[in-house]
This record gives sequence, structure tokens and C-alpha cells, in this order.
Amino acid sequence: MELKIAIQGIKGSNHHQVARDYFGDNIELLEYNSFDAVVDNLLQGVADMGIMAIENSIAGSIIPNYNLVYHNNIHIIGEHYLNIHHNLMVLKGKTFEDIKEVHSHPMALLQCKEFFKAHSRIKLVESVDTAETAKRIKEGNLNNIAAIAPKMAAELYGLDIIADNIQTIVNNSTRFIILKKQNKVLPKEEINKASLRFITDHKRGSLATVLNVLSDCNMNLTKIQSLPVIETPWKYAFFVDVTFDKYEQFSKTKSLLQIMAEDFRVLGEYKKALL
Repeated sequence: MELKIAIQGIKGSNHHQVARDYFGDNIELLEYNSFDAVVDNLLQGVADMGIMAIENSIAGSIIPNYNLVYHNNIHIIGEHYLNIHHNLMVLKGKTFEDIKEVHSHPMALLQCKEFFKAHSRIKLVESVDTAETAKRIKEGNLNNIAAIAPKMAAELYGLDIIADNIQTIVNNSTRFIILKKQNKVLPKEEINKASLRFITDHKRGSLATVLNVLSDCNMNLTKIQSLPVIETPWKYAFFVDVTFDKYEQFSKTKSLLQIMAEDFRVLGEYKKALL
């Protein structure tokens, strides 16, 4: 039976690549226009699991997605890192000289800004998704428009790549999280990473005390992100990722943080991915 995997974007997108890397080819891909729709269909049981970009090595955290995970009480059951390669693609037979406009996701355009400084005649146009533009070029037979998209999009929609890896910074990686309604799909001995969320008191040293506990319990802090608590102005929640060698160490950490921190929740326990 094929797993139903929800993604933001369409076939040929980076989310599709992650789905294939993580789950293999035997999946049914459910394509949605937004991360909210991915979460909604996961909660409704339409999708078995979902994939969500959470941070980029250049652009940083995708802040709204942290709150989507927390407020909808869904669970992180895995992660995957994808090296991002931006490729310029056109209809077959077209050349660079034919291009009048380049369409892509705003982040892709931003990450390729330096490349286009030498080609000021080309207009850069924002679109909702990288692969969506590639698909639109093919279906609309758009002669003078190019897309910035993953290599998979060129393969799926029959386009020619006329310039590859045009991103300004070569080492560009995005972390994706794998989502499910239920947590703990792995045995404890395989779990070595966790995502947490908590609030600290408005007292001097409160966060430092929590961080000291993490250190004392042999937790390796790999990520910390603060976000405002919407219901309480000027109060902040902390989203934290930790890695560890033994699950028993993490169990001790959980017990202590439940006492020390306010509104403590484990968002996911899973196996860390290779960078």
C-alpha cells in the first residue's frame, strides 16, 4: 500500500525530492499550495505523513512553520537535509538570448541575485513555486520565460537546463522535517534527536538555567529559536533541537524541564539525519 505524503508545492519541487529521498518511489504525492494545507490534510487523515521545510543554511528559520507544528499538535518523526541547486531552464531549443523574464519562488530569486546582475535586461518575477513555473513554461509553450528550479523539474517537464548551480553561495542546504499525527515511530534505542518547545520565566538567568540543565544531561544543543507567545505580549517561547547518545539521558532531561519550564512539550523524537 502506497504511503500518502503531503507536500507544499508540486512534482519536481524540492519537497518532492525530499519525499523521494526519504520514502522512496512507492508513494502517492499529495500536492498543496501552502504549509497550512499540508497540516490540515495531515490532521484530517487524508495524508499519512507530511514534509515541511523548517530552515535554510542561508536564509535561516522558516518562522511560521514552528508555530504550525506546535499549535496543531503534530509530531516530528524524522528529518532530511537537502543540498539546494538552482538551475536555469527553458523550453527545449531555446537559448539564453531568448530569455526576457525569469520566474521562480522569491527565495530562489534572492539566492541567485548575483548571477543576474550581469544580465540586467532580464526581468525577475516572483511566483509561488520553483517547479510550478517549470510546469507552466512547458504547458504554455512559453518561449521567452525561464525558470529557476531543481534538476528534477527539468526532467519531469522536458526543459533544457542552460545554466546550472547559479546560486550565489554554493553550500546551500535546507532542513526538512517529516510530520505525522502520532509520535514515536522508532524504538528508543534508535532515537538520538528531539525537538522541544518551552517558555521560561521573566527572570534573570531563567534561560541560562535551562541551558545548563541540557548541558548537565549531556544534551548537544543544535538549534534554538525564540518566538513571541501570541497570546501574551513580550513573552517568548523557545524551540530547541537536541541530540544525545542515550535515550535515558533525554528521559532525565524531559523530567527536569517539565518541572522547570512552563508549557513544556516534546514536538518530536526521531533519528538525526546525516548532514
